[in-house]
Amino acid sequence: MHENKIFSGGGFNKEKSCDMLNPESVLSKIFRKEDDCRMVTDNELIKNLDKLHTTGLGVVRIKRNLSLETEDVVLWCKEKTESPEAVIIRKGKNWYVDVGGSVITINAHSYTIITAHKK
Repeated sequence: MHENKIFSGGGFNKEKSCDMLNPESVLSKIFRKEDDCRMVTDNELIKNLDKLHTTGLGVVRIKRNLSLETEDVVLWCKEKTESPEAVIIRKGKNWYVDVGGSVITINAHSYTIITAHKK
């Protein structure tokens, strides 16, 4: 079973339960109450942001889903992931970055940005 982790760019230092998630948020729908979730400050995604990438179709999908005008979707996702408001959760093979009204899905092994959606 994979470990589920929650990280906030704001620098939480103590463990929190999944109950801290807003029931209306997209992330709360990913996790069941019995899932093992905790806040962490040492985050593999943040350490490996230089490996973040996506495919050509990923760029099209992310721009469409978020109505982005930017040409550099990967840079936009990196900046959002690094922001102090970002809440980063690992669930199984994916990272979920909840920030600025969007949720970015990133493969935890390849660091490929899979998709992004508005909340």
